[in-house]
Amino acid sequence: MRTRVFATAAIALALFGCPKDQPPGGGGPAPSSSGAPTGEKRLKIAVVPKGTTHEFWKSVHAGAVKASREDSVDIVWKGPLKEDDLKGQIDVVQSFVAQGVSGIVLAPLSDKGLVAPVKAATQAKIPVVVFDSDLQGEDWVSFVATDNQAAGKLGGEFLMKAVGQKGNVAVLRYQEGSASTANREKGFLDAAKATAGVKIVSDNQYGGATTETAFATSESLLAAQKAGAGGLDAVFAPNESTTFGMLLALKKQKLEGKVRFVGFDASDKLVQAVRDGHIDGLVLQNPFKMGYLAVKTMVSHLRGQKVERRIDTGATVVSKADIDKPEMKELLAPDLKKWLGE
Repeated sequence: MRTRVFATAAIALALFGCPKDQPPGGGGPAPSSSGAPTGEKRLKIAVVPKGTTHEFWKSVHAGAVKASREDSVDIVWKGPLKEDDLKGQIDVVQSFVAQGVSGIVLAPLSDKGLVAPVKAATQAKIPVVVFDSDLQGEDWVSFVATDNQAAGKLGGEFLMKAVGQKGNVAVLRYQEGSASTANREKGFLDAAKATAGVKIVSDNQYGGATTETAFATSESLLAAQKAGAGGLDAVFAPNESTTFGMLLALKKQKLEGKVRFVGFDASDKLVQAVRDGHIDGLVLQNPFKMGYLAVKTMVSHLRGQKVERRIDTGATVVSKADIDKPEMKELLAPDLKKWLGE
């Protein structure tokens, strides 16, 4: 009887395909032309972000879900709550290795701290695709990310123009060990150093992994540079939490729109700040594309196809002048509900 039921279900599936709207978080509807080969065991891919609270990671998750649905694979989305929980992320990776997942897609919190867990995964015949932030060593299949140094330089060049190629500028760094933001900071500083009329007055302050710590550090930085008395002309922040923390500090001291400001990544509040003229520009990655391509790359590798060692997902700067252009709207407000049901 059970054999007959399974056979009937298989025939129905062949005739009508999968429904188009399956619950988010795993595989999904109708396989595309790149879907699973007939008879292949369904792949289970773990996707491990740096954190799960920032809007950036929600977009990554949505892209990963889209890829899983197209390729008829299952994904398991799990990461630490906060982006300073290195031990938590290591534990998540080790747990997935113990479970024997088909592959792991990882955004490492530390370019050194995740080397050993990734090596262990590779030794267990579980391939790893790294995304968003680089990882030392060679024990990974592909790196899918923004060219972070180029993106930081792009933001720096934009800010140098906004400040008129002169003045005192500062960078609020993120946290030590984060390769992606370190490269953005380097790119920004390269652009600032190449501008003759600019003086870098602060480049050694770290905002940390939360808005709260970034806000506290920003307040200290602004006070130390006497920003309220005109001692600081411009500032750069390399990720969502440092950008928002700096924005709050500028608002508290009534310096929003007076100190020129370029940040990185987007959220509803940051986009509104651009509209209000409190942020001159935001360097935008494409987190949806990043999550999508990271999973697609893993699936291709697992199915025996050659993949590129490094894949650049691009970056651009959005300002008040072009914030309503269709291509910017797609980056700033992707349809997450379609993929995550929220």
